[in-house]
Amino acid sequence: MAATHARAFDGHGRAWSQAEFRDLMQSDLVFLCGDARAFAMGRAVADEAELLTLATDPAYRRAGLARACLHAFEIQAVAREATAAFLEVAEDNAPARTLYQVAGYAETGRRTGYYTSPTGGSIDALLLRKTL
Repeated sequence: MAATHARAFDGHGRAWSQAEFRDLMQSDLVFLCGDARAFAMGRAVADEAELLTLATDPAYRRAGLARACLHAFEIQAVAREATAAFLEVAEDNAPARTLYQVAGYAETGRRTGYYTSPTGGSIDALLLRKTL
């Protein structure tokens, strides 16, 4: 997961380490959908599911894998009794924003300057939500 995440986020945010993935996966609330090409990691608490990350290896982009992983995340969230899903995405991440919009996620908030760009500037995080 860490290798795929690093390739997916190369130059577009901080990739998560192997230790971070290991620590997250130790929680019964965290779940994974996908494989080494693309995956979604989520966490379900009470009636909400959070998409923690969604990553696609650049060699496999434009093949529908991210859409399939997002759909699998939503199915697993419902199986864990979530009635809504939420996530955050960098405002400048147009491909991800399009994916989430097409999947029915709507903007509910903004974290101003939440991310740091590779050039040192700040990027807002958009908070998105969907009823499952």
